[in-house]
Amino acid sequence: MQEKSIRAGVLDIAYREYGAADGWPCVMGHGFPYSVEAYADVAPLLARAGARVIVPSLRGYGATRFLSSSTLRSGEQAALGADLLALMDALGLERAVLGGYDWGGRAACVVAALWPQRAAALVSGNSYNIQNIARAMEPAPAREEAALWYQYYFHCERGRRGLEKDRGGIARLLWRMWSPKWDFDDDLFEKSAAFFDNPDFVDVVIHSYRHRFGLVAGDPAYAPIEARLAAQPQIAVATVAIDGDSDGVNPGTARHASRFVGPFERRVFRNAGHNLPHERPAEWAAAVLKAREMAVDAPVA
Repeated sequence: MQEKSIRAGVLDIAYREYGAADGWPCVMGHGFPYSVEAYADVAPLLARAGARVIVPSLRGYGATRFLSSSTLRSGEQAALGADLLALMDALGLERAVLGGYDWGGRAACVVAALWPQRAAALVSGNSYNIQNIARAMEPAPAREEAALWYQYYFHCERGRRGLEKDRGGIARLLWRMWSPKWDFDDDLFEKSAAFFDNPDFVDVVIHSYRHRFGLVAGDPAYAPIEARLAAQPQIAVATVAIDGDSDGVNPGTARHASRFVGPFERRVFRNAGHNLPHERPAEWAAAVLKAREMAVDAPVA
């Protein structure tokens, strides 16, 4: 494993690279509040299967930095997708197997939906991760609303101040609530928590959870992408969608199947919560290999 960075779009993106430089390209994205540590066990498995695995720290995480102080610290879905595309361009990756969950899965879905020629295959935790912002104010069942308390907390100044004061405490609580059967220890958590010590973490997180509810404006630079996402585009690339049957924040996504119009398979990881690759690395790696196998076009070489 090598720690690297590269200028891509509006960011200097820090990333981990595993495997041979001539391996088939594979980019895996982490979520909130997690880090590249989510793939510490997955990436070596994929590298042994011939992949060149790229695991970037998202905007606001780890050593990833904005190139300009004037750039809006946006956490909107269009920005995440644009970052992934810019990273691929900077690395010279014409096509790659894309995967992720939560924020990272959203970025992968955005690229797969809008630039399908760049996605050889897709692995998505919680299936169709593209937000329908126009319908964000439609209430969910009470049990689902209760699980989203942290999002509503971040809508107000109390939540921003809480995140500034105790980002680690909030993250640890969410890990416990979202993955109730995952017996992670302090050392494992602290490895990820170190990635929250980024000067833009709070701003990006707060903007993300306010923008998705239409409470704040997005970055005008990404308005054309957001306009395309508002149409809720289908995903045609070969996809393996994954849910954990013990996910404390997402009740399951079987209903998303109609969003995928290419080769599609849904898997459920037993006794797994929200942090799917970290909790079930061998199963996640197997899903990546399966998605690549399912791809209609020739595998990435």
